[in-house]
Amino acid sequence: MKRLIAVTALAMLSGGCGGGEMSLTEYVDHLNALEARASERADALVADSEDITDFTPQHLQASLEHAVEIRTEVKEATDGIVPPAQVADLHDLIFDWHTRFMSVEQALAERAGTAEDTDADWTQLSASPEMAAYRTSMAEGKQVCDDFQARLDATAGRGAFAETPWLPDEMAEVVEAVLGCRWFPEDPQTIYLWPPPAED
Repeated sequence: MKRLIAVTALAMLSGGCGGGEMSLTEYVDHLNALEARASERADALVADSEDITDFTPQHLQASLEHAVEIRTEVKEATDGIVPPAQVADLHDLIFDWHTRFMSVEQALAERAGTAEDTDADWTQLSASPEMAAYRTSMAEGKQVCDDFQARLDATAGRGAFAETPWLPDEMAEVVEAVLGCRWFPEDPQTIYLWPPPAED
């Protein structure tokens, strides 16, 4: 699970873009640039996490704090974006979840900072309200991925991309990478579960 924070947090790394409403092409180009930067940062953090042989609550705390720092940068960068009207609801769906998730991650980081690397403390951390909120928010993020595709299909069905028919597929591909959809666990309720569930 060390990879989980790295991917889901860094997936949203973004450069800023101010000014008026973007065109659809400009918006997707911006998402492309966002995803490229995200991948570079994610690869670096995942590489660092793979060097950890004994993942402790303090490693969890540090990873979450790093994630919050990155999400703060993302929020500052995306607050100035005025997305095209055709996809404004999709934009809000993506970034509203990440804004909400910041406070959840921060709370869990603070809770992890109070735990020692013992079975008893891991058990308490796993059963804590902060961990429960984190798992619930991860499940919501997983649902955001599903909802995004459904809403994108509905938007395309209304003819919003009539002049740019190639954009829905490109946008779906980029946003899936940006959100890190493929990295969400099948069952978010097992994240950092202690004792760990037995592997099949």
